[in-house]
Amino acid sequence: MLPALKARLNRGKMTLRLPIAQFFRSSNQRDLSGWLTRIGLIITLFFAAIALLAPLFQHLGWLQDPTEFLDHPPQQSPSWQHWFGTTRLGYDVFSRTVFGSQAAWLVVILATFFSLGVGVPLGMVSGYLGGRLDRVLVFLMDAVFTLPTLLIAVTLAFVLGRGVLNAAIALSIAYIPQYFRLVRNQTVSVKNELFVEAAQAIGASTWRVMTRYLFLNVVQSVPVLLTLNIADAILILGGLGFLGLGLPEETPEWGHDLKQALDGLSTGDVWWTTLFPGLAMTLMVTGLSLLGEGLSDLINPIVQKDK
Repeated sequence: MLPALKARLNRGKMTLRLPIAQFFRSSNQRDLSGWLTRIGLIITLFFAAIALLAPLFQHLGWLQDPTEFLDHPPQQSPSWQHWFGTTRLGYDVFSRTVFGSQAAWLVVILATFFSLGVGVPLGMVSGYLGGRLDRVLVFLMDAVFTLPTLLIAVTLAFVLGRGVLNAAIALSIAYIPQYFRLVRNQTVSVKNELFVEAAQAIGASTWRVMTRYLFLNVVQSVPVLLTLNIADAILILGGLGFLGLGLPEETPEWGHDLKQALDGLSTGDVWWTTLFPGLAMTLMVTGLSLLGEGLSDLINPIVQKDK
């Protein structure tokens, strides 16, 4: 009896290796999805690198101070001195665009990992225990999920005020139900597997079953949702900045810079103040979306077989 139970437990652990093996097998394929995934990964790593290296570049004198203004000629077109030109207040557009990636990464990573830390445990507890607790949590999460993400973020940002932490909290609340629903549905499916029943039969506690045998089996699709949520959060953060509800004014942020550039855009002569921040935001979101879709194909074997 005991060897049979151990075999079932080991079978449950073996399922954890499948997505990793699938990833390395698929990484050698030369299909369109594989190439788009690599492009998305390159774009994402590029923006992560410039966000990390921006302070070093400024220290070396390669980047100007993004908060320094009035020392530069206003609304100067791109030149060797100011690669992306300057704004009407004299801000260097290139330095603010580079440092804007740092602000974007900081806020959205805080937001998505906060929602991840709340939504995943609640989903596991709700799906595994079931009963009245499950019904209450599902009702609350569905109520939040029906509200538009931007509406929730704008409302909370207006209440909390500007700031990196406040913006992260405003963004994170909207994503908690997504992780909850994903993990709960996976938990409901996996908790009836033989290896879970075997763990319960040998006297494993609820905490041990959820952390050792359920957790890694129900979060396999979370990286896909995490990547896509980061891309979505960047757009929402840009919207908050455009509405004046995001980060403080002195902080380089793409949405706020686009708002400040509206005056010059109406004339059509000052195009660089909107082009480069908007292009940076678009490229970063595109890279994360391609990476998320590629991860979805690699993790989901059914989709991969259909290709």
